[in-house]
Amino acid sequence: MNRLNRLALLVFLAMPVSAAIAQDAQIDPAVLTEGFLAAHPDLRWRAEGVRSYDRKDYAIAMNEFKRAASHADKASQAIIAEMYWSGIGVAVDRPLAYAWMDIAAERHYHDFLVRREGMWSDLNDDERRDAIARGQAILAEYGDDVAKPRLEKVLRRAKRNVTGSRVGYVGNLTIIPHTGPLAGTGMTLTGDQYYAPKYWQPDQYWRLQDAIWKAPLKGRVKVGEVENVPTEPAGTDDR
Repeated sequence: MNRLNRLALLVFLAMPVSAAIAQDAQIDPAVLTEGFLAAHPDLRWRAEGVRSYDRKDYAIAMNEFKRAASHADKASQAIIAEMYWSGIGVAVDRPLAYAWMDIAAERHYHDFLVRREGMWSDLNDDERRDAIARGQAILAEYGDDVAKPRLEKVLRRAKRNVTGSRVGYVGNLTIIPHTGPLAGTGMTLTGDQYYAPKYWQPDQYWRLQDAIWKAPLKGRVKVGEVENVPTEPAGTDDR
């Protein structure tokens, strides 16, 4: 798998993180219904982008990743950077790739910081100046100062539409998923599960994102390059 495939797989499957991470630093797959994703455009458009990328619809994937990126999805911003860096569906543009990865690394998530510094070291002086100059417009549109409030507005509106009250108590609701991992299983979710504050309260949602992306690397699944393992010559005994 090339670098973009590995990164796409990492960022998509990192929600939820593996069992090695604390339970409160996960997104329960059961809540990922169509309605939930409609209220979380960062997750929805990243998922759509990965599917389009897998179909090799790269132009569509880029648009979908940018929609997720506009709602403060750092994973999508990193994928966009890799697409520009490698020329996947677009012309290779290393300064623009760095500018996107710089935004992806804005919260100091380890994986994106490391990749950003690797890109920077590969740029020449002219490319570095170009990256800094062009990065200002990307920061103005996709940086956390503007992208976080954009998502927070969607979260608040969606939560208000469901609860129908200022109190917002949903503990007695029973939700029957018609889409997502539980569709067709007959299983149900309680309102407390589906509307857990960590998914809907902006400050808690950002803490959840931080917990996921700042988790130790051993808690994530990564896919590396296929390697040829040399075989021992006949008659070799390694005892």
